[in-house]
Amino acid sequence: ERLDFSCAVFDAQGHLVANAPHVPVHLGAMGEAVRALITSHGEHLASGQVYLDNHPAHGGSHLPDVTAISPVFVPRQPRPAFFVATRGHHADIGGVTPGSMSPLSRRLDQEGVVLDRLLAVDDDHLRESALRAALGAGPFPARNLPERLSDLAAQIAANRHGALVLQALAARHGLTEVHAYTRHVQANAAHCIRGALSALLAGRDGLGGTFTDALDDGTPIAVTLRIDAGEQPPDTCRLSVDFTGSGDRHPGAFNAPRAVVRAALLYVLRCLVPDHIPLNEGCLWPVDLHIPPGSLLDPPPDAAVAAGNVETSQRVVDVLLGALGLAAASQGTMNNVILGFANAQYYETLGGGSGATVFADGADAVQVHMTNTRITDPEVLEQRLPGLLLRSFTIRRRSGGDGHQRGGDGLVREYQLLAPAVLTLVTQRRLRAPFGLAGGAAGQPGRNLLVRAGNSQILPPVGVWQLQAGDVLSIETPGGGGYGRRLAQGHPQASR
Repeated sequence: ERLDFSCAVFDAQGHLVANAPHVPVHLGAMGEAVRALITSHGEHLASGQVYLDNHPAHGGSHLPDVTAISPVFVPRQPRPAFFVATRGHHADIGGVTPGSMSPLSRRLDQEGVVLDRLLAVDDDHLRESALRAALGAGPFPARNLPERLSDLAAQIAANRHGALVLQALAARHGLTEVHAYTRHVQANAAHCIRGALSALLAGRDGLGGTFTDALDDGTPIAVTLRIDAGEQPPDTCRLSVDFTGSGDRHPGAFNAPRAVVRAALLYVLRCLVPDHIPLNEGCLWPVDLHIPPGSLLDPPPDAAVAAGNVETSQRVVDVLLGALGLAAASQGTMNNVILGFANAQYYETLGGGSGATVFADGADAVQVHMTNTRITDPEVLEQRLPGLLLRSFTIRRRSGGDGHQRGGDGLVREYQLLAPAVLTLVTQRRLRAPFGLAGGAAGQPGRNLLVRAGNSQILPPVGVWQLQAGDVLSIETPGGGGYGRRLAQGHPQASR
């Protein structure tokens, strides 16, 4: 119901060609996972195989996001002609807390089971024993194994369908022509990005600047951008992106794998283009990217990353758009709510306000930027989790920042516990408000509120709590920042 999964097609080198309109933080990172498989297993790839990987060092986002990768062969070709991959967020993959999203983790192995290019299907046969052994390994094995196997089977089936469609396409048009068009799609994306960069320059030889924001604990996220026209704009325009000045490895789980930062950049670049083009590797051809090794944006392989994928990625997008001067901060968080009951685990992310732009007000109560998931319907939520009651789900009026263009409003989602549960919250923008831009006002920060026996308690942005039957949890999500100073009285944006 939440659609927290993504499907994509890759060329023979593992570069993204096209994708379904799913989750940006998945799509921009999956190519690194495919290329890591080619590098390590290139000589052993065969038709009828599916590999599973969630390791952040191989292009993974965080451990609950498991990627299924299939090489696609066509007749008379000794090597894969394409790759197809799916990435899905699983309700649990192990770890110290139910839902595998503990913000208190210090090491990757505390966040769940690590699948390192595991061969799950060989010669079209599921290696169920090997899969069960992998999911049950280590000090914090995956919970609810039957559900995990069913969800992985769905990913494998999706890969199978994608492979069959690609093989049929190659049979109909010829592999040479299909390969040529995969290249055309990427080259067109690069051309569109260069055109967008040229428009930002507006006749200048160069444009650049540094923009910095921070997580709620003060960890800085900094970026310096430079757009150069080259000798023959727009075809020679290039963008330099440097994250020097960002914080060192985070001691907790807010490290974002390099692939996630790359995904955030790819998303921002795609947003610059008004044309209907698929998100693909060509968007990055005109870009030079530097991420300081060992920082929280390129952490060591053993670093905890559960929160970096969902929270730090949002901050990366905000600073990129801020540096370009195009949009105020959006809610800057996915508002992750994870509940572990006796026999079930549940995870959802909540929308909020999007930042205003030079062109328009922000949108109210929407998933923004690196997430593109739905919210679970109340009926489905309560049917599958009889220990939970949804009391209210409303827009948080007047939480967006004022300005010439107003920031979007956040939302309020209120749950009542009917049975004990372990609550994990991974949220941001509770202590630092979403910034306004060009004189616009900041949006309202979010708030996490627990009511027990009539007594209210504000919960911190991240943490793990044991909830009791009767507890009420209220999540108020941030509004987006405003853009520009509000005009004189009577301006049409003065009221909503």
